[in-house]
Amino acid sequence: MLSEDLRVREFWRALGLPGIIDVHTHFMPANVMEKVWGYFDAVGPLTGREWPIHYRHEEDVRVEHLRGFGVRRFTSMIYPHKPEMAAWLNQWSAEFAAQTPDCLRTSTFYPEESAAAYVAEAIESGTRVFKSHIQVGDYSPNDALLDPVWGVLQEAGVPVVIHCGSGPAPGTHTGPGPIAELLSRYPRLHLIIAHMGLPEYREFLDLADQYSNVYLDTTMTFTDYTEAATPFPRDQVHRLSELQERIVFGSDFPNIPYPYLDALEGLTRFDLGEPWLRAVCHDNAARLFAID
Repeated sequence: MLSEDLRVREFWRALGLPGIIDVHTHFMPANVMEKVWGYFDAVGPLTGREWPIHYRHEEDVRVEHLRGFGVRRFTSMIYPHKPEMAAWLNQWSAEFAAQTPDCLRTSTFYPEESAAAYVAEAIESGTRVFKSHIQVGDYSPNDALLDPVWGVLQEAGVPVVIHCGSGPAPGTHTGPGPIAELLSRYPRLHLIIAHMGLPEYREFLDLADQYSNVYLDTTMTFTDYTEAATPFPRDQVHRLSELQERIVFGSDFPNIPYPYLDALEGLTRFDLGEPWLRAVCHDNAARLFAID
């Protein structure tokens, strides 16, 4: 049997691609990653399903896994859960990206007085993508402290991967309502809706229809694991084709409870065709992030 590396490479080579661009991968300080893994180890009571971390390895091993898969660019999705944490995470992520050139430099933020300054500094110093996790951070995206942050992000055109859907468990501020309000105030924001907004797929597809800079990432969607609990609505499949140019591949590596290949094979579930797969696995993100 072929190794997982070779099977993943066979997948994208068959599409005539130079590799994969994965917009939703996690690299964090070791102590933070351990706490994240602890959350998933205990997530069973919240979701009724176990969540075994498939790639629970040291950082350098995880980086080599992605390179072995042929992932050309990936991210270091970081996110704070309290004040005075984001700037420290941003510094760590800047150092990680400096020593890992295939990682798109990633930053984050939290509603606090200092946010406007450290977000502006991160953009000026080369951040390519931001991460916002409304569920874990337990904050409203419409908190007044974030107004200057959204303003500078809108003007800079730097994308934000935002976990705003109510899966795997709802939060105080999750769901499409707060994001609809945010976009009504900042309609030119480049938002990438993590997990396609599951389980509120329809509503987030509506927002992508309404706002031309709203993208959706495929993280965990369409896989057997997710389809068993939160299936993508079959009457919405046609919209995946209609929004072909604004859907990007994400995996949630390493925090997934199945092999990486499952995330790619899940994309073939609805037989949307090779042009769709090429766009999602590589070309849309390459255009969004200006990757040659």
